[in-house]
Parts: sequence; C-alpha cells; structure tokens
Amino acid sequence: MLALSPVTRIFPDLLVGKESSDDAAVYRINDTQAIVATTDFFTPIVDDPYDFGRIAATNAISDIYAMGATPFLALGLLGMPVGKIPVEIIQRIVAGGHSVCEAVGIPIGGGHSIDSTEPIYGLVVLGLVHPDKVKRNDRARDGDVLILGKSLGVGILSAALKKGELSAQAYQQMLATTTQLNTPGIALAEMPGVHALTDITGFGLLGHLLEICRGSRLAAKIRFSQLPVLSAARPLLEQGYATGASDRNWASYERDVRLPAAAPDWHRIILTDPQTSGGLLVACDTASVPGVLRAFQEQGFPYAAQIGTLAAGLPSVTVI
Repeated sequence: MLALSPVTRIFPDLLVGKESSDDAAVYRINDTQAIVATTDFFTPIVDDPYDFGRIAATNAISDIYAMGATPFLALGLLGMPVGKIPVEIIQRIVAGGHSVCEAVGIPIGGGHSIDSTEPIYGLVVLGLVHPDKVKRNDRARDGDVLILGKSLGVGILSAALKKGELSAQAYQQMLATTTQLNTPGIALAEMPGVHALTDITGFGLLGHLLEICRGSRLAAKIRFSQLPVLSAARPLLEQGYATGASDRNWASYERDVRLPAAAPDWHRIILTDPQTSGGLLVACDTASVPGVLRAFQEQGFPYAAQIGTLAAGLPSVTVI
C-alpha cells in the first residue's frame, strides 16, 4: 500500500495532491463526486494568435481528461505586454481559447489578466469524476500494458517552425495534433482494467513514463518500433532538429533509462521530445487492451498504439 502524504492525512478528502506529480489535484466533495482542478499556461509556440489560443486551451483541458474526469468550467489566464501588442491580437488569442471551450461545452466563467513582459495565455480548468473512478499516474500494476494515444514529435515540429523551416503541410499536422482534445479519458475512467493514466507533455514520453514507474514502483519496457511518430517529424528528426528541452529532459533522467547501444541519437530525441497537448499514456491489464484501443479509435485517434509493458523491478525504462 502506498503511504499517504502529510497533506493527504490532514485533508483526507484531497484524493490526489502533489505527492506523485500527477496531472491535477482531486478533491472529494461527496460520495459520488470529486472536483478535479488544474491550471496550465505558456508563451506562444506558433505565430498565429488564434492557433496559439486554441493550443493553450486544449493543453490545459487535457489534464482533466488525464484524470478520467469531465470538464465543466474554465477560467482564463492572460499576461500581455500592455501597449506593445495590438488589442486585436490579444482578442484573437482569447477567441481561440473560447472556441475550444465552446467545443467542449464549458464556459469560461472569468479569470485574471496582468501586464507581463511576454505574452502568456492558458486556463484554470475544473472537472468532475466519481471518486472511485479517478485515474492516477501511480496505480499501475505488474503485467500492465502501455498504450499511447497520440503520435510523438510536436517539439521537433516546433523547433523547425522557430527556424522558419516548417512546411505549411507540417504546420497543419502540428496544429491538428495539438488541438485534438484527449476526450477518450472519460471513457477510460469507466474501465476498471485501466490502472494508471497520464498525458505526455513537457518531460517527453520517457519523463512521464518514469513518473508512472516511480509512483507505481515498476519497471517499463518499450519497443521503439511501435512508437507512433508524426510523419512530418520523421525527416526532421533525421536532419537533427531538436529542442533545448529535449537535452535538459535527458540530463534529468538518463540514469534511469537504458537505450540500445547502437541506437541513433534521433531515437533519444523523440523519446525525450517535449509534447504540447500530447497524448494520453495508459497502463491497463491485458484484457482491457482491445477496449482501450477502441475508445481511442472511436474518438478519432487512429494512431493509438500498444508500445510496451510494465513489470516488477526498480523504477526505470528499457527501450528495445
């Protein structure tokens, strides 16, 4: 049994706090409802203000789905260099965020804005879930299968975009994946065989998988050949495109990762590539694999794939 954190012991209705670096906080309000609360915001990763707003909002809402919850309310977070960015640009950013919340069916009920040196936009998002159906990132089990919902490579495309070397077609692929809502999380909450759930964001696949391993006290094995990778990112990877965050990620957790000796460096880059609004990573029992894959496919995630397994052992990831 996992020990409760001091905060959880003092506040027993705080079902998920900061102890496992999970995607959101979860607080039980009665026997059938728990509130899931999260916030996320960042500086622009694309030039188009409307697209930036859409990406930022989708990314923030993803943490609610990653807990198995259904979002019901958002608050806007806006920081802008007052007098340096036209009001029309700011309005486009906010409109992009509103468009995503309208698609989800939730209101932006308020928020907060400040004068900042760089443009910042994001959301506070609240969701609801049954307390017994919360999907944490630290409850995986020996023998579980790992399934990834989206293709990797957003950071690679972002690196090329910053250098002005991303094609229009590749940009559309980047936009499509970063604005695709991780709605399968709601269906996954109904599956008892789904033991752990998280979404892949800034720490890359390896970083967020290691959070599952450390919290669950398990070792992971993933097959590189089974990883879904964005088609536009593959040639850029082989050309050496990478983000600085990829190297920082690797430096922070390479001691717990084993790569094949002959693996080219671009393998490491895609494994550590930071994802904005990345896919859900699922740990489930073998019997649940068909249902999990079906939940992704039915909601428009054709590249969801079984990528590895978990087993008893020291928290680590082995890539084969």
